[in-house]
Amino acid sequence: MSRYLLDKFLYTVDRDHELTERYRAEPEALVAWWEENIANSLLNCVVAEKTTWLRFTDEERTALITHDSVRLFELGAHPFLTLTLWIAMFERDFDEPLAMQLDYARKLADKTLPYPDITT
Repeated sequence: MSRYLLDKFLYTVDRDHELTERYRAEPEALVAWWEENIANSLLNCVVAEKTTWLRFTDEERTALITHDSVRLFELGAHPFLTLTLWIAMFERDFDEPLAMQLDYARKLADKTLPYPDITT
């Protein structure tokens, strides 16, 4: 399990409108593409600098593909990164102001901190 890789995925997809829309429309394809092309690049570094060993576990990949915010939280993904990406992808599906955020909070209501650790 890699909190780093989950958070890197959430961070990079949230900051690129095209990736956000691809993740919403075709999550399995986007997760596979991202893992193959982005996962091993170093953030904010030259393209030539890459690692070769970073991969999602099957559990992480499934949670990302199914947009399972609760499971991502349980796996250690930072809830603020998940929330901001979910707002970009799903807020438009709710009729009332803040309805998406309240739904997100309701789904995580039985979870307690400090697990997982959400320090930055």
